Amino acid sequence: MRDKLVARSDDGTPLYLQLARNLRDHIESGGITPGNALPSERDLSEMAGISRVTVRKAIEQLIEEGVLFRKQGSGTFVARRIEAPASVLSSFTHDARSRGEDPGVIWMMKNYAQPTEEEAAALAIALSARVARLGRVRLSGGEPLAIEHAVVPADCLPDLSAIGDSLYEAMGRSGFHPTSGTQRVRASLATPTEAGLLSVRHNSEVLRIERLTRIPGGRAVEFTRSVYRGDRYDFVTELKEIG
Repeated sequence: MRDKLVARSDDGTPLYLQLARNLRDHIESGGITPGNALPSERDLSEMAGISRVTVRKAIEQLIEEGVLFRKQGSGTFVARRIEAPASVLSSFTHDARSRGEDPGVIWMMKNYAQPTEEEAAALAIALSARVARLGRVRLSGGEPLAIEHAVVPADCLPDLSAIGDSLYEAMGRSGFHPTSGTQRVRASLATPTEAGLLSVRHNSEVLRIERLTRIPGGRAVEFTRSVYRGDRYDFVTELKEIG
């Protein structure tokens, strides 16, 4: 690895960008696989023959690009690009577990309230009805990946304390597990608040997702708006020929 990182003095590119490029090439060639830790700043400094300040700047560059990410108290790791099927109704928790990662949640809001006009129209309920309003940051392997704001008719979630990592599992226990739905995905930029919650820079690329799910029979049971990190997620749809 040492010979792949050494910067060239005859290259007019700043040293930190040379190191960032060399590290990126090393990772893309399989030198460090996704999920594994990067060597320490001290080790990288010795390998590349440059200062730790320069190493730190190169690492920050790759974190901004989404190539690397930091875990508080654990170090810097190679990011795994996540391919999520856009045509399959699946929960964040199920997707994380299927990748062999531990899902987690930071709750921002969990209470009963009345719906807005838009929420009532989407869920086909009265403005006087009660809904469960749920706001949370979704984690996978301890890393924040998404912010979700869900609205669910109150009778579908009679006990908010029973909600663990998976909203769908809690709804299923009450007999309201979603089986179909529609969702819209659009590109956007993170607001300062969203950037702070997702540990990314302000104006980083994000994916905004609006999802409406239904149970058999067609009743709408969940209206969710989410913000996913654009540096970590690709939503993939399988295409089939017509005719």
